[in-house]
Amino acid sequence: MISGEVEQAYVEILTEELVPAMGCTEPVAVAYAGALARRTLGKCPDEVVLVVSGNIIKNVKSVYVPHTGGRRGLRCAVAAGICYGQADRELEVLSDSTPEDQKKIDAWLAGARVDIRRSEAKCLFDIQLTAREDGDEAFVRIAGHHTNVVEIRRNQTVLVQEEFVDEEVTVPENRKLLTVENIIGFAESVELGRVRELLERQISCNMAIAREGMEGSYGAEIGKILIKAYGNSLHNRAKAWASAGSDARMAGCEMPVVINSHSGNQGLTASVPVIVYGREMKVPHDTLLRALIVSNLVTIHLKTGIGSLSAYCGATSAGAGAGAGICFLMGGRMEEISHTIVNTLAINSGMICDGAKPSCAAKIASAVEAGLLGMEMYRHDSQFYGGDGIVIKGVENTIDAVSKLARDGMRETDREVLSIMLGSDAAN
Repeated sequence: MISGEVEQAYVEILTEELVPAMGCTEPVAVAYAGALARRTLGKCPDEVVLVVSGNIIKNVKSVYVPHTGGRRGLRCAVAAGICYGQADRELEVLSDSTPEDQKKIDAWLAGARVDIRRSEAKCLFDIQLTAREDGDEAFVRIAGHHTNVVEIRRNQTVLVQEEFVDEEVTVPENRKLLTVENIIGFAESVELGRVRELLERQISCNMAIAREGMEGSYGAEIGKILIKAYGNSLHNRAKAWASAGSDARMAGCEMPVVINSHSGNQGLTASVPVIVYGREMKVPHDTLLRALIVSNLVTIHLKTGIGSLSAYCGATSAGAGAGAGICFLMGGRMEEISHTIVNTLAINSGMICDGAKPSCAAKIASAVEAGLLGMEMYRHDSQFYGGDGIVIKGVENTIDAVSKLARDGMRETDREVLSIMLGSDAAN
């Protein structure tokens, strides 16, 4: 039995993490900062200085900003937030816009000065926005993750000031209680009424956008291609539907996604394959909900030591989470799920993040494949052992090793990826 402290912490984690977002979360966070700045200033600014970390630049460069009429980029994101963003909606800040609202973006950009700079902070997620108009100034800083507002000022008056440590990765106290063993115990024992609404919303939103991706024409159409090329088997459908949700999302589809670890793509990867398997297996609905608890919390556990943004593709963590959730559906518990996670991490931990864009859908397919293969290996009496590459005996030890690899070992990779991406822009 898990303790009451652990149970309460896990409910809080799921409540904090499983929230809806419109579109890629990095441009939406920039729009959120813009909306906060305009509200704080009390009027529309004519000058903006936007300072963002390299990983924000990377993830906004190639992706559509939702509810902007097909526009892209940081200038568009901040303009949308300033022109018509609703700060109270946080990651749904642009969701109530109209076509008439969206026309304001180009008009505002034509008359305003927007200066974009790279943050020198250690924090991998940093948005600092200064907005000025007629002698007044508003400052907003979001750091650590997408809705973590640490400072708001109007002129010299401090309106919000939260304690913040400028480090590359900080771990919230409740995340330190995450272990695979306790995650499984929580999933088996928690009163589902405490988390049911969160999970039902995840099922509804994420399957809806996955269906939209399968039926519409979005991005590189990875979901459709998987079905056309490899058929409609359960195994392939789990990959295809998760990928299709990303196809739609990366191409600017304005349907909401319930995120995981501050990422819509990770939210899709952690949930859609488990739902596809659960429905095909015709398991009781409550069993599906408990499997989603496993997949979501395993994903969060794996991402906690890495941080929100890095050179390590977060779909890898979510693919392991999906494998763990599907293993739970099939009756697997501590031994089986632990080996599924370790096997998955041994297979796919070299996949880099080069920003949000259409190829994320293909990376999701790869991540889900690794999760399913990791599970099937153990079902067929095969596994990777401690000493095989980065694998260390014990699931928590392997998770720690991969976290260190992604957090510390890939710092230079992250810088080089950004340099290549910005260099390609200059060349074009």
